[in-house]
Amino acid sequence: MNRSLQNRIHRALPGFAGLLGACGVALAARAAHGGGNVAVLAIAAQFLLVHAAALLALGAWLPQAGARRAPLLSIAALVMALAAALFAADLTVFGMFGHSLFPFAAPLGGLGMIAAWLLVAATGFLTP
Repeated sequence: MNRSLQNRIHRALPGFAGLLGACGVALAARAAHGGGNVAVLAIAAQFLLVHAAALLALGAWLPQAGARRAPLLSIAALVMALAAALFAADLTVFGMFGHSLFPFAAPLGGLGMIAAWLLVAATGFLTP
């Protein structure tokens, strides 16, 4: 991964975190006030809020991560943001309308989040 792309991802992380966080709060409010499948909407909200915080943490780690860790963290953060958004979007569509966004959207998002967390774990075990 080239340095320019890493820098763009790093600069975008607070924006991704803010969008995920705002959507998480909105879904939590929707779940609290009823309408749709409240349990499913609450799960989507929880995933968005947790991953918004994780993206902020990754953004804080990236500047001091070093040349070996930074590319992996950038990939992990980008995958995490996209996967959490896909997962929550599918749960939201299901919770509100009773059908999937597209077949296997939630499992794909879930696998993406798992992969992102495994990249974070691998990065943590790398020597600087």
